[in-house]
Amino acid sequence: MGEKLLKSDVEKIEKEIEYRKNEGRNAILADLKEARAQGDLSENFEYHAAKRERGKNEGRIRYLENMLRNATIIEDSSAEDEIGIDDTFTIYIEEDDECETYRLTTSIRSDTLKDRISIESPLGKAVMKKKVGDRVYIRVDENYGYYAVIKSIDKTTTSDNDEIMRY
Repeated sequence: MGEKLLKSDVEKIEKEIEYRKNEGRNAILADLKEARAQGDLSENFEYHAAKRERGKNEGRIRYLENMLRNATIIEDSSAEDEIGIDDTFTIYIEEDDECETYRLTTSIRSDTLKDRISIESPLGKAVMKKKVGDRVYIRVDENYGYYAVIKSIDKTTTSDNDEIMRY
């Protein structure tokens, strides 16, 4: 079983594949032609850099196509008063005596540095479909977990220009 993706994730991946196959390949091909025209290829840095870039581009295309082949398409079935995918929520962590705010995303768009957590993470699994006021137990591993209380849920979606993944 592969990644769990929303339809919007699939669309973004398909757009990236299309871009890389058309514009990306054409730009790299132009760079290769220009570098070849400079003569001796054995010591031609531009030629080797363009070849390396072509390999990275083709690898990325294969990676994304494989991801789509193995993906499971999911939908957000959360109610209006429950935490769902792409919702921002605030929780009160009891043992730390502080509140934290996160956005729940699919795993390919998660980024803890931007407070976007995956539906596959311990916190994501614990809060999915929970309501304001619910007390949840977040199991980190078999020996440790902690309690948190859902303080707020924001279902307003902002323009989603999130990168699909980090390259």
